[in-house]
Amino acid sequence: MENIRNFCIIAHIDHGKSTLADRLLDTTGTISSREKQAQVLDDMDIERERGITIKSHAIQMDYTFEGKKYVLNLIDTPGHVDFSYEVSRSIAACEGALLIVDASQGIQAQTISNLYLALNNNLIIIPVLNKMDLPGAMPEEVKDQICDLIMCEREEIIPASGKTGLGVETILKAIIERVPAPKGDVNAPLKALIFDSVFNSFRGIIAYFRILDGSLKKGDKVKFINTGKEYFADEVGILRLKPEPRQEVFAGDVGYIISGIKEAKEVKVGDTLTTFGRPCLEGIQGFEDVKPMVFAGIYPIETDDFEDLRDSMGKLQLNDASLVFEPESSAALGFGFRCGFLGMLHMEIIQERLEREFGMTVITTVPNVSFHCYTKKGTELIVNNPSDLPDPSIIDYIEEPYINAQVITSSDYIGPVISLCINKRGVLMSQNFLTTNRVELIFEMPMAEVVFDFYDKLKTISKGYASFDYHPIGYRDSDLIKLDILLNSEQVDALSSILHRSKAYEYGKKICEKLRELIPRQMFEIPIQAAIGAKVIARESIKAMRKDVTAKCYGGDISRKRKLLEKQKEGKKRMKQVGRVEIPQSAFMAVLKLD
Repeated sequence: MENIRNFCIIAHIDHGKSTLADRLLDTTGTISSREKQAQVLDDMDIERERGITIKSHAIQMDYTFEGKKYVLNLIDTPGHVDFSYEVSRSIAACEGALLIVDASQGIQAQTISNLYLALNNNLIIIPVLNKMDLPGAMPEEVKDQICDLIMCEREEIIPASGKTGLGVETILKAIIERVPAPKGDVNAPLKALIFDSVFNSFRGIIAYFRILDGSLKKGDKVKFINTGKEYFADEVGILRLKPEPRQEVFAGDVGYIISGIKEAKEVKVGDTLTTFGRPCLEGIQGFEDVKPMVFAGIYPIETDDFEDLRDSMGKLQLNDASLVFEPESSAALGFGFRCGFLGMLHMEIIQERLEREFGMTVITTVPNVSFHCYTKKGTELIVNNPSDLPDPSIIDYIEEPYINAQVITSSDYIGPVISLCINKRGVLMSQNFLTTNRVELIFEMPMAEVVFDFYDKLKTISKGYASFDYHPIGYRDSDLIKLDILLNSEQVDALSSILHRSKAYEYGKKICEKLRELIPRQMFEIPIQAAIGAKVIARESIKAMRKDVTAKCYGGDISRKRKLLEKQKEGKKRMKQVGRVEIPQSAFMAVLKLD
């Protein structure tokens, strides 16, 4: 066991984690020249197209150092704030972390939050300065930032480049010398942490684990502690680029188990795996349950596809444990699911994966956060969906979730960033200069304001230089109201939203104008109204398509034309009473891009 090293790679988005992981795999000879490609570990199409990592990937490498053979287990992690749950799981399975900082961009918000995650789990940190080959690299300045952040010596920072392969040997040497070997007893009862799982249509569910104590043989009878289910280990092995079966895996190893599990509910990420004959006494306390930040409804376009969608969501949840969903129904859209996501990018990726991997075309409703509503009788209701909000006459007050938001930006953009946050009802708590031209701003602001387009706007006003990270700090009382959208005098519950009273009028006006552009014209006039309770605060009309009924009158008395026009008017009135308005998917998504 003293020759095993488990480590992960943490960094801000786009600082070169996946490229550096590629170089480590090259240098240790884990992948052949035929299997070489950029972002080897990112196996989803979306990851390649967008150049981001969505899933953590584990892979085992062999490396000989000073005549001794070492086994290195690398877990590559995502950098985006929406996937921080993946990072927390990877960190729970490791003893050390490579902290990668881009030499041309310096330390950014996600670098700091991932670093704190690692330090809370007592990981050994190895700082790496990446992208040294770039003409815009500022190694000396960035080294100062790293030394201030993690209190290390300048000599400990390894200069590297994922593109040219500079410093890769030094990194491998540092991992072997600085990262401690896993502690564990091979003879103790089996204790393994499940940190991921995937669905395979032929073999059922494959669970990935990290063994802390004991060993696992092929054919053993195993038990999951949280769910209490028992299975036989049909196949166990370790994770190379492709899974490699083994007869037995030992403490310290990162591996996989196939045991013919069919149901998605039977594997919980974070569960403890042990043997049935000699179980361990207690489960592993690894990482906390995920807290969704953004809620949205996902509905199938055809109501008959509801069961298929349920199936697809279950399989997707295996691969992405941070997705939370429960069935709900809507008057406008039929049956669907209320889903909890970690953020807007997470929501976008889930929608895209449903379409690509399972062929499900879905409609997504307006995202919102969950509120706490207190009635005059003193009961507390949790409102995840605007349609769950009770009648205003019985509401005493409503609380909304607040977050502590950390923005790191260049000092040139302090003004625009502060005014953006204040517009979003934020309060500036502190302002610290990290270096002469980099500043950290801490705000307290309502989560609901961040859900829509805050991140996009922040990137726009700072020309892409600001980085953003947040964590929840609890619920606070606010003056909130429910805004309904009426089409042809019928309420569309999927477009309702709960927002602050001061923003209601402006928001209602904008959304009515936007819907007027997006909803196709019908044979009858459609009024679009925004209302708070019974009071309409904004209105637009979509004019009816009209046929020229007077074309066949040539000359003659005006009363003949009037008779035809009156007849047309009556017909339009009747149509309006029975007509239904079809709302295109673009109308639901337009709410996100009102500006």
